[in-house]
Amino acid sequence: MSLSRREQLAYALPAFGLAVVGIPVYVYMPKFYTDVVGLDVAWVGVWLLAVRLFDAATDPWIGRLSDRIETRFGRRRPWIALGAFPLAASLVALLAPPAGAGAPWFAVSIFAVFLWWTVVSVPYESLGPEIARGYHERTRTLGLRDGLLIAGTLVAAASPWLAGLGLDTVEGSSRERQVFQRVALVYAPLLVALCWVCVAGVREVPRAARAGGGPLELRTMLRNRPFVVLLVSYAVSSLGSNLPATLLPFYAEYVLGVDGVEAFLLLYFAVGVLCLPGWIRLARHTGKKTAWLLAMAVNSGAFIGVYTLGPGQVGAYATLVALSGVGFGATLALPSAMQADVVDYDEWLVGARREGQYLGIWAVARKLAAALGVGVGLWLLGRSGYTPGVEQSPAVVERLKLLYALVPCLCNAAAFAVALRYPLDQTRLEAVQREIDARREGGVRGAR
Repeated sequence: MSLSRREQLAYALPAFGLAVVGIPVYVYMPKFYTDVVGLDVAWVGVWLLAVRLFDAATDPWIGRLSDRIETRFGRRRPWIALGAFPLAASLVALLAPPAGAGAPWFAVSIFAVFLWWTVVSVPYESLGPEIARGYHERTRTLGLRDGLLIAGTLVAAASPWLAGLGLDTVEGSSRERQVFQRVALVYAPLLVALCWVCVAGVREVPRAARAGGGPLELRTMLRNRPFVVLLVSYAVSSLGSNLPATLLPFYAEYVLGVDGVEAFLLLYFAVGVLCLPGWIRLARHTGKKTAWLLAMAVNSGAFIGVYTLGPGQVGAYATLVALSGVGFGATLALPSAMQADVVDYDEWLVGARREGQYLGIWAVARKLAAALGVGVGLWLLGRSGYTPGVEQSPAVVERLKLLYALVPCLCNAAAFAVALRYPLDQTRLEAVQREIDARREGGVRGAR
């Protein structure tokens, strides 16, 4: 049975709220806890690295639990419904620490945020492939989810500015504390409300219509060629895309000669959201793989021109950012829709539904790519002779331009080459689904 528009929207809405565990936490909190709360910057860096590793380790574990634990309300929805409350409370604790809070408060609250975020987000993302079964229905449903994720990221990036309106008479650390208190008080109830809209508005697949998931072994995963191709391509592309995300402030200051990057980020996200519906329509005519390849080509083809820019060329840079943003939404949403297809292929292979475990592994790859992008980018910039707060040498500027523009485009080229080998199109997927349905009707659990 196809999902109604109301069910698609109900499923997609939590992505808007969950986007807060992104830019506000990764970008704003380190500076807030060092400059306002007064923690040592090195100590904050250690805990941020530790929480990333912890977060990556918990994703497959939560994914497997959400595959295996059955309740009268389904496999996924109890995690989303109940996990939303401690996630909201942890977010308030992190964004609005009490006076006198120190290092232990930061450590406990940020670990709590990421633990409960995983508890909600992995079952939530696993629910999409389970409820949307049609080839194009998945593109629409998961495209809507990822479109709201991008829109939520855009709003979350602007949230400190919005929360600061009306606080012109408050200065210094008091103002910063009030800003993030306001952000917390808006997002905490919003998260809970959107998660419960999803839980109330979405029906899970009945247990009789699917086979519960066993443990996902490496040899089984490697047999799933569509998944391996998709995962490798997406991870390589993500590694490249996290380099410019990390190096943008350095590029803006030392190459373009401008202060502030918020306008460029908002432009990129806004264009991505606006163009995403067009990519979804294109995928309906060309297939997901072809549309994804075209989106990668547009995204990188425009961005490579950034390498040629120099001081004062802000208008040219903004134009290239906007052109690159045309493909951005599709590079996020189309692989999500393809994830759902590779889960069906896994069921065809082994006779079990294991969305949670596959989405957990996907999350690990995504987060490790982000961590490598940050770490490698900053390490290579430091090795080039970069010195903070001074005019950089031509050699350092050249290295910065290479890392910011050319290396990400090379990563996308490599990802493009891998993605060409993705074998699962609409015709083959529908044949796989027909055989799965025949096995279920015949009570056959084993597979090839």
